[in-house]
Amino acid sequence: MSRVTSVDRPAAAPDPQAVPVPPADLAGPAPVGPPAVPFGPHGDHAGSMSWPAGVAHQPVEPDRFTRFVLRLHARAPRWAVPLAAVGCVGLGMAYALLSNPTHSDPDAPPTCLLKLTTGLDCPGCGGTRALWYVLHADLPAAARHHFLFVFALPFLAYLFVAWAGSRAFGWRLPELRLSPKVLGGFLAAWLFFSVARNLPWAPFTALYV
Repeated sequence: MSRVTSVDRPAAAPDPQAVPVPPADLAGPAPVGPPAVPFGPHGDHAGSMSWPAGVAHQPVEPDRFTRFVLRLHARAPRWAVPLAAVGCVGLGMAYALLSNPTHSDPDAPPTCLLKLTTGLDCPGCGGTRALWYVLHADLPAAARHHFLFVFALPFLAYLFVAWAGSRAFGWRLPELRLSPKVLGGFLAAWLFFSVARNLPWAPFTALYV
């Protein structure tokens, strides 16, 4: 019986996907540096950039002032914030009543910086005078000085009362929902009003204050 040696065994067919390896004398020097790390399915290094298992993220410790504000907010009664907001609104009304902006000069301090430097009405010019006329129940004169402020005042008052009543007394007033389209339309109307009141032609000149 004849013996078949490795020399006599037929060679296997070459793999078409195999990468040819050059002989040792032609491969050149071995690369210097850390071994290559294969990439994961999302493009990151597999096993090298993942968060260690069992290690939770440590939150940043708040500073002293932030801790003081948080403690003050936690200990304050629920009516404290609405009361502070009512105080700010009351101060604004008292300033409008005491200063009487309807009899002051346009450049009397404090004044609008845009109107002082350019002579143009800013988007809020006339708001203080409109508030003064509203507090004196003169709505036509208030609308003459800032029509959009008078138009938005009932909605702002209702939103404020609903928020303050809910925070302080637990009231559940009907919610006033303002869609993004409504808010966008109001801002577009305010922009048009701000431009039209500065046009030097009639009837836009009647809007200049």
